[in-house]
Amino acid sequence: MKSTFINRRSFLRRSVAASAAVAFPFVSKRNVLGANSRLNIAAVGAGGKGAVDIGYCAAENVVALCDVDQKNAAGTFAKFAQAKQYKDFRVMLEKEKSIEAVTISTPDHTHFHVAAMAMKLGRHVYVQKPLTHSIWEARTLTKIAHERRVVTQMGNQGHSQVESRRLTELIQAGVLGEVREVHVWTDRPIWPQGHTRPEKLSVPSHLDWDLWLGPAPWREFHDGCVPFKWRAYWDFGTGALGDMGCHNMDLAFTALDLKDPVAVSATCSGVNAETAPAWSVITSEFAKRGKLGPVKLVWYDGGKKPDPTLAKQTVLPENGSLFVGSKDTLFVPNYWGKGSFLSGASLEDFSSIPATLPRHPKAAEDNDAAHHLEWIEACKGEGKAQSHLGYAGPMTEAVLLGNVAIRLGRRIEWDSKRLRVRNAPEAEALIKPEYRKGWEWKG
Repeated sequence: MKSTFINRRSFLRRSVAASAAVAFPFVSKRNVLGANSRLNIAAVGAGGKGAVDIGYCAAENVVALCDVDQKNAAGTFAKFAQAKQYKDFRVMLEKEKSIEAVTISTPDHTHFHVAAMAMKLGRHVYVQKPLTHSIWEARTLTKIAHERRVVTQMGNQGHSQVESRRLTELIQAGVLGEVREVHVWTDRPIWPQGHTRPEKLSVPSHLDWDLWLGPAPWREFHDGCVPFKWRAYWDFGTGALGDMGCHNMDLAFTALDLKDPVAVSATCSGVNAETAPAWSVITSEFAKRGKLGPVKLVWYDGGKKPDPTLAKQTVLPENGSLFVGSKDTLFVPNYWGKGSFLSGASLEDFSSIPATLPRHPKAAEDNDAAHHLEWIEACKGEGKAQSHLGYAGPMTEAVLLGNVAIRLGRRIEWDSKRLRVRNAPEAEALIKPEYRKGWEWKG
């Protein structure tokens, strides 16, 4: 089998699967190391959030680090001085045969390429949210994860939060009654959006700009991308929605078994070919799911929020969610975590409802650590990573549909099975991207 990606470096045209089969006999089955063994872990993206992600893996054997920005990654390189250092993840994944698991903390537009190659080689992956830059990528990664039977986890750490898991159990037990309406909001963007492309600048000496661009269309280097504000640009990020949707909407998707919206509509500050809008309000319509009735989920960003009286408030916090049920309404005044029932009920009132979801022992102290440890332990055959791609893939698809509705400027009708917008064939380019020469997908 040839390398998944066409590469300008000749060595990546060699067969990678043959060598991987020797080093990774678990390509087609789960790798079970035992709880006391240490994983050989590598990081793609070692600065910023990447430093945090690989930092939570410090008790394992960190064998390799990859980052295109030597300045941003310098602290992590120093912390794990024993690890081999790379700029190109493709080189690292082929050369370092001992790698068993990979944390992926790069800008959104390279998540797919790193994770696809890693999983094809049998490596377990921890991928930052949103899982991918496009809907097709999310569907494809989910398929690869299933085929390769690797352990996966998306980096929406609130999914491991103790209170969130308890609220999931209560909602599923019916304490709110029938939930037909959910409102979710965020204070993002906390970076500029709704602007055109800045003028070009000289590339900093510490940055490999060509590798940073990866599969994205070529452009000259300019301010507003590295290392943080890339989130605004359609070529690299997914805006406020993609950045926070997989966090703030997680309770709704988990507790209400949401996936595959039938229609999505959006209003925003204005459509811009370069960046996501300064604000948006997006409505996703979900059909009946088994015994669960249809649900309307409304997303708000850029300072927009729902009517505060829905939560019996005069002013809403910067992040939060509201679940409006036929019996009660739940108000969560943050990304995730503790909530309150507008009826005045307390968690103690529902003590008879059994706990059905696992809680990692570390979760009450540090849910970020718990989320990483849940994945690490699952890689060793202990327990299960709960935000695996079987869940995170469909969730990411549904979240990113909001950006398709924004960019098309009208209500879209979604055909999940065929991965297409029924009433807008021009949406194809937004669902499945074209990659820059040298980065084409050949899977």
